[in-house]
Amino acid sequence: MCGIVGYVGTDHAKEKIIDGLKRLEYRGYDSAGIALPIDGKIQVRKAVGEIKNLEAKIASPDFDAPMGIGHTRWATHGEPTELNAHPHLNMEETIAIVHNGIIENYQEIREWLATEYGIVFKSETDSEVIAHLIGLFYDGDLLEAVNKAVAEMRGAYAVVAIAVDEPDKIVAVRKDAPLVAGIGKGFNFIASDIPAVLKYVQGNIYLIENNETVVLTKDDIVIYDENGNKVDREIYVVDWKADSADKADYDHFMLKEIHEQPAVISETLMSRLNPDDSIRLDDISLTKEDIDNFNKIYIVACGTAYHAGLVGKMVIEKMAHIPVEIDVASEFRYRDTFIDDKTLFIAISQSGETLDTLAALRDAKERGARILSVVNAVGSSIARESHDVFYTLAGPEVAVASTKAYTTQLICMYLIGLYMGSTRGTIDKDYYNYMLGELKALPEKVSRVLENEEFLKNLAARYYFKDNVFFIGRGLDSGVSYEGSLKLKEISYIHSFAIAAGELKHGTIALMDSESLVVALATQDRLYEKMVSNIVEVQARGARIIGMAKEGRTEIEKTSDEVIYIPQCADEVAPVLAVVPLQIFAYYVALERGCNIDKPKNLAKSVTVE
Repeated sequence: MCGIVGYVGTDHAKEKIIDGLKRLEYRGYDSAGIALPIDGKIQVRKAVGEIKNLEAKIASPDFDAPMGIGHTRWATHGEPTELNAHPHLNMEETIAIVHNGIIENYQEIREWLATEYGIVFKSETDSEVIAHLIGLFYDGDLLEAVNKAVAEMRGAYAVVAIAVDEPDKIVAVRKDAPLVAGIGKGFNFIASDIPAVLKYVQGNIYLIENNETVVLTKDDIVIYDENGNKVDREIYVVDWKADSADKADYDHFMLKEIHEQPAVISETLMSRLNPDDSIRLDDISLTKEDIDNFNKIYIVACGTAYHAGLVGKMVIEKMAHIPVEIDVASEFRYRDTFIDDKTLFIAISQSGETLDTLAALRDAKERGARILSVVNAVGSSIARESHDVFYTLAGPEVAVASTKAYTTQLICMYLIGLYMGSTRGTIDKDYYNYMLGELKALPEKVSRVLENEEFLKNLAARYYFKDNVFFIGRGLDSGVSYEGSLKLKEISYIHSFAIAAGELKHGTIALMDSESLVVALATQDRLYEKMVSNIVEVQARGARIIGMAKEGRTEIEKTSDEVIYIPQCADEVAPVLAVVPLQIFAYYVALERGCNIDKPKNLAKSVTVE
């Protein structure tokens, strides 16, 4: 969630650290800070709010050095204040650290340091104890002091430290929080995510593994395992373009990423098809025997990825005829689930660092399940700890509210379902060819949906003031309703609620009146008439209704105040087309309300804490 950037080189660490932090803004933050060793002291500057507030405090050319560390904080322990912002110092102000994660036993450490050594704490954070621990153990060797401090800590963390007496060295350690090292010529970087350093290192990255420590100087990067042995790590070359995380001519990353969906859907799909239209799941070996061995599939995810899993559950059950359970990762971890070597566990995550999903994955793996992850971030923790990984190929997604990552997750679920069904023989060739044709048509059809942007913009202008919005649907539309509702509440802060339409009479309809706005999805042909009946129930309560249906289903206009049409398609793939208008609608509602669309309040792109 927090952003970390460290640089050691020959000049101007300040500008490179600030640039890196800006490229990590999508992770979410409420304060920022930087620490540089200058004239035998560690100089720290912090600011609440946006990075530009920090820039104003470090504008002096005298505040610079060839090495330093920076941080953007998303508050967990303590309010977003300058005192709680990172970097944190030890009492002598000779050690500075930045930290992403949570130190679970920080209260215990804090009391021990205060009682035994008289240490006075300046912040409310768990992170400050790390600086004091390292300072306590420091005797001229920062690496040794960091290792001793880590031995006292429990929790999840990426910690980066500098010492005033070693102004040419950065030491970092990783446990259950992302960390990468960027390899330069005459300089090196440490960061919490690849985009921070990509433009400087020509895509040359070391992926830091769990429980590893790394020492950086301007000329070298040395990685140690948890036993202190040097690790010979291969360079990972990232093939993203540095400008792929730029807004181009769009006002917001979210709008740019919405418009990128035809291209990324095509890439995710077409790169997995052989010349004979058979599906290859990258390097995943999944034989008929393997699939027949599975007696249950669990799909586990959080947020938007969970909504992709709702569609994936229905698709896989229909095509592969294997029971599928879908669960929120934070709940799954604490259930008594039935997992063994006959279980396929599918983890879905955009960032590949979602802590709850990662913890659930590890639990399932320990109990013998085969782990297949669907992720976007290459080399992420979830990808590295899975038996199999299926990348969504959406490219960097910067806006906190996920759009293109979601639609490519859906494509991956269709590919997995079709592959398993055709391999197992539970779908015939005609259905396989029909569905593949429907998938291939999606990029062009999504482009047609995007052509309707002006209508959706005007729709948002008519309804942006509504305080209560309900999303309803049946079958696959119910999963899309949850995602549409989430997009609206994430970026516009409107109270938005989604429910399966058949459940309306079990309480929710009591909330609907003439002040309510209801978005009613009716894209499933076999459930269309039942859905219209649900719309009529809502209409009778006086609510304003935005209906959604396939082109040609004009009778929905009789029961809706406004109608969004999507191109004709198979029911199975309708979620891809149905979600795009909801993304655009949410975007323009937020724009009308003057919200910070790419960086909504209190939210982070990568949730790396519980």
